[in-house]
Amino acid sequence: MTLRVVDLACARGPAQILAGVTFAVAPGEALILRGANGSGKTTLLRTLAGLTPPLAGEIITAPDAIAYAAHADGLKSQLSVGENLAFWAGVFGTKDTSAAIDAFHLGPLLDRRAGEMSAGQKRRLSLARLLVTGRPIWCLDEPTVSLDAENVARFAAAVTAHLGMGGSAIIATHIDLGLPMAQTLDITQFVAKRIRADDPFAEAMG
Repeated sequence: MTLRVVDLACARGPAQILAGVTFAVAPGEALILRGANGSGKTTLLRTLAGLTPPLAGEIITAPDAIAYAAHADGLKSQLSVGENLAFWAGVFGTKDTSAAIDAFHLGPLLDRRAGEMSAGQKRRLSLARLLVTGRPIWCLDEPTVSLDAENVARFAAAVTAHLGMGGSAIIATHIDLGLPMAQTLDITQFVAKRIRADDPFAEAMG
């Protein structure tokens, strides 16, 4: 399922951040977003995921095709690892969580409450939820934060497997994940001209 973005304009609060964003990501492809802090990567991903309405332009894909992983882990701290995955599998109408457990080596942690885990363990569980969504397009905002090298490799393997099954991914990251069929898009070229160095909103935008 191809995602097409045509002449998209994005805003954060009252300020326009991006204008004229245009790209396409086909099944089996990954798009790596680059740009300095504050250039609008998070704003773009939130717009693609439907969390922030666009000011203009089109996002062309099937309904409910996109799964979004943000900076926050979004876990239920009082539930165990297994219960968190089961909850999200229920939300998305899937049943089998075994692939998610295996991909991020969560088997030894299944009975541990999410609130008692380390930052890296929480991030692994958060990313594992992507595998129970059943959605073909992953939008990921700095997904490797808090992960050590071993688990960065696990994450890259999970994305590679997703691409191999005809999925696609749009990832804001500064790390070279070694993904096959990966393109790079520097969104600095789309920063709206009205954004100035003295804009009070500029530092808060990512």
